[in-house]
Amino acid sequence: MANKNKILVPEAREQVNQLKARVANTTKPEQAKYEAAKELGIPLHEGDNGNLLSKQAGKVGGRLGGDMVREMIKLAERQLKKQGH
Repeated sequence: MANKNKILVPEAREQVNQLKARVANTTKPEQAKYEAAKELGIPLHEGDNGNLLSKQAGKVGGRLGGDMVREMIKLAERQLKKQGH
């Protein structure tokens, strides 16, 4: 299945990947989902994961996406404080 996530500003792809890696405490963005799965106790591994329940896969993506949103909010708040708002 093709990845349906589309970044509105393609030039931001690298920064989004860096953020994903940072919130997952890894150096490589492609390892982020495996780190999130490990923290949740979900047996996700490279290759076929057809044995995972949709609920388990959703928890991994939700955890990673939620952490990224929280971090972006923190970054925006810091930027607003810098600007004196």
